[in-house]
Amino acid sequence: MILDHSASTRRHGALTQAKGLLADWFEQAYRQRVSVAVLQAAGERPEWSFQGQRSGQALQAWLEQLGAGGGTPLLAGLAEAHDWLKTRRRQRPGEECRLLLVTDGRLRELEGLAIPDCPIRVLDIELGPLRLGRAAELARRLGAEYRHLEEVPVV
Repeated sequence: MILDHSASTRRHGALTQAKGLLADWFEQAYRQRVSVAVLQAAGERPEWSFQGQRSGQALQAWLEQLGAGGGTPLLAGLAEAHDWLKTRRRQRPGEECRLLLVTDGRLRELEGLAIPDCPIRVLDIELGPLRLGRAAELARRLGAEYRHLEEVPVV
């Protein structure tokens, strides 16, 4: 998962709502014994929080304390995820990988997009009356499934 928690995700409680949904998903991953990797995209550059660990209390605790701020190094995050997935596939050839990209899509540009070789879902967390729709365009360019936060039922 790549999680955009830049300053713009604070608008209209977007990150707060997304965190509730992610907490549910992490709980499901724990029950299903699925490994989770989380790459944060905020500030100057992307940063790994978890790299292929089982979901559990550490992930939930991290999510609870997560705040928003800084820029959106999402393009660098996609490149990092692309490289990590290539390495992971060599280490664990039979493992199924999927990428969830959580973002409000507020990027300056989409040129130089690295496209990870796995099924991708973009979860658009842009809320409020004025929506730019950039996450939908990002999903289109990635060949990803697109969902908006308001369309995803909380389990």
